[in-house]
Amino acid sequence: MTPDLILFLVLATVAVASALGLIFSRNSVYSALFLILNFNVLAVFYLLLSAPFIAVAQITVYAGAIMVLFLFVIMLLGAERNIGRPTLAWQQPLAIVLALVLLAETGYILFVRSDLLQNVATTATDFGSPKEIGSLLFSGYLLPFEITSILLLAAMVGAIVLTVRAKQPEEQPEENEQ
Repeated sequence: MTPDLILFLVLATVAVASALGLIFSRNSVYSALFLILNFNVLAVFYLLLSAPFIAVAQITVYAGAIMVLFLFVIMLLGAERNIGRPTLAWQQPLAIVLALVLLAETGYILFVRSDLLQNVATTATDFGSPKEIGSLLFSGYLLPFEITSILLLAAMVGAIVLTVRAKQPEEQPEENEQ
């Protein structure tokens, strides 16, 4: 076994354990913390694939900003008060069936069709570099990139408009003096 394979197996174990902790945790704050751990392990996988820019973006955007937003919403809504509610009866059997289907597909690919794994292309030396990502974004994916920026701009303007309207004092009807 090579050191890279040992590191991969350890990280894969941590990723699967944190995903299971995310799923089976009854406390939503702990679930969010397990998700942060999973995002960080994913960033280390990106580093192993020689994509440092994507790894830093993963930590900054997902494990940082998005998870702070999730934790803020969890705390704001008081999600811990809903722990005692019963779940739907069909959720657990469906989850078990879907997990077994996923395991069967993975076993089929790993053991029966192992030739599919040999056809994986090798990565270029500049894979994941900021220069490569920028040139790809502004050449092959220019239209989706611009559409996303317009959608984010519209969401930002909408949030500002809603905030300004909420801060304006409501007009009070004047009382008629008699």
